[in-house]
This record gives sequence, C-alpha cells and structure tokens, in this order.
Amino acid sequence: MTRYVALLRGINVNGITITMADLADTFHELGYTDVKTVLASGNVIFSIDSPLVDKADAAALKARIEGALTARFEYDAWIVLVDAESLDRIVRAYPFDAGRDGWHPYVMFSSDPGHLSELAGHRKELEVAEERIELGHGVLYWEVRKSVGIKSAFSKKSAKLKYRDTTTTRNLHTLHKLLEVTAG
Repeated sequence: MTRYVALLRGINVNGITITMADLADTFHELGYTDVKTVLASGNVIFSIDSPLVDKADAAALKARIEGALTARFEYDAWIVLVDAESLDRIVRAYPFDAGRDGWHPYVMFSSDPGHLSELAGHRKELEVAEERIELGHGVLYWEVRKSVGIKSAFSKKSAKLKYRDTTTTRNLHTLHKLLEVTAG
C-alpha cells in the first residue's frame, strides 16, 4: 500500500462548495482505501495497492481523480498529487524559519514544473523585508510577512489565471497536519 495526498485547488471558495464527507465518498467510490480528509480546503489522503511506477501512472491517477470530481461536483477539478514520502521530504526541506514570528510559511505545488520555474524567476523582484521565495524539488517555497499577505507582489503574480489550473499553495502547518494523518 502506498499513501498519497491529493491537493485540490479552488474548492469551498467562489461558490464551489464540497463537503468533506462527499469528497471522501468520491475517493472511496474510486476504490481507494484509508481515505481521510484534512481541513475543508481540499486535502485528501488515500492509499492504493501499489506505488506509481512512472509519470504516466501518476498522470493517469491524477486524470482519473479529476474526472470523478468534475463529474460528481460539476466543476473543473484540478489536483496536485504527491505521495506521502515525497511530502515528508518537501516539508523537511523548507528553507526558511518556519516559526518566524509575524510570517506565514507556504509551499506551492504544481502539476506543471515549468510554471514553478517561471514563478521562481520573480525572486529578484521581491522585497525581502516582505517576502521570499525559493525553488525546491518540485515545489516553490514562500514566506510572506503576515501584515502583507495576499497583497504581496508574489501573491499577485502567482494568482494569475494561467497558474490556476496547475498550482495550489498550502501553509506549512497544514502540511504538518497532513503528515501526521499519513503516519497514523
């Protein structure tokens, strides 16, 4: 059995409301086991019988889940899929001080690595007194002063329509909760 985390983008905002019970039911109906949802922002942990061998397997699993979500909830579903082992490595590699007072620690995931590289190219344009980004292995790490939040330069750049169907951002604290559940 291999544990995976599906990070959904754009649910329970902008009129797309999905209960976590209905979300979990969808994953059960797909035949996945040990399904758990964490928070109402679209985090689903589940197990499948065997690990994904290659990118084609991962792409097929991603497409299957997105298709089921789109059919059941009538919205254009987008997810980023990550196995629990990789998620643990991503969290441990967070390059900034995650406990920095007055700052939010975030990790941006993407199903399109080119988008992460493109966004990382804005690094030199940012005011380091307000926010910093750093490209990681398959993710983009971001820390932003709480007082700046979604008004930050990077937040505005990453919110562009072209990134909406490939990226999703999670607070590092949420990722720690996901790891606790995957371990349990």
